[in-house]
Amino acid sequence: MTADTPTTADIHLIQRIIPHRYPFLLVDRVRDIVPFQSAVGIKNVTFNEPHFQGHFPAAPIMPGVTIVEAMAQTAAVMVGVSADLADKEMLVYFMGIDGVKFRRKVVPGDVLELHVTTLRGKPGGKVWKFAGRALVEGEMAAEAEFTAMMDLDAAKGAA
Repeated sequence: MTADTPTTADIHLIQRIIPHRYPFLLVDRVRDIVPFQSAVGIKNVTFNEPHFQGHFPAAPIMPGVTIVEAMAQTAAVMVGVSADLADKEMLVYFMGIDGVKFRRKVVPGDVLELHVTTLRGKPGGKVWKFAGRALVEGEMAAEAEFTAMMDLDAAKGAA
């Protein structure tokens, strides 16, 4: 982290930090990054996303698991920006998901705000725990705590 650590990440920086790509890159932008502490991801939900073909065609609803994944991607970008990990080929793995609650449907046209806060983790550490909340127009859509491993070594070994 330096004085010029960005407080936002556009889609180009996001793709330089996490390995996810279409159709599984679920964050369009990350803003309000407080290094190693918190961030807000933005996901513009559109009908063109592949999961809506089957979940459910007559009443499209964003699957809950993809909402939790979007929270985790936001957290990984926050850590990646904070630790200057762009272009370092970091891989991210879920280790646990706790206390998940879904409060409202997320549908095409919604703007999902993914608020993540670090509960445990430190610069240079691999294992992190986060609290996440997904909001639509200020209304809680989902919440969860999740643990993830952020691994630079795995990507190097896979190359």
